[in-house]
Amino acid sequence: MESAAEFFEKFEKRAAENTDAATAPNAIYQFNITGDGGGEWSLDCTKGKTSGFVSKGTHDSPGATITVSSEDWLGMLNGSLNPMQAFMSGKIKIDGDMTLAMSLQQVMNLAQD
Repeated sequence: MESAAEFFEKFEKRAAENTDAATAPNAIYQFNITGDGGGEWSLDCTKGKTSGFVSKGTHDSPGATITVSSEDWLGMLNGSLNPMQAFMSGKIKIDGDMTLAMSLQQVMNLAQD
């Protein structure tokens, strides 16, 4: 992937095609992606959701908030940066429910090719 926005666009499309996988975490994630090509998005992966998974901007009450640079976000999406190593080295900051953050990989996989 070449941009954070591309990930969220793909996620919206693929989540609508596979709502069971998209809503498996039953959570709302907030992403604050810093730097060039970054932005703020939220993913609503709550049970029963069938559309409108992605929103631009911030959510009032996310279960987990992930803050990461656009460079590191793209590295994780493209497989050149291990998400766990990125977290352990402080490249990713997670606020909120850590168990929700652990289910993030399955959410990210939904938008992968």
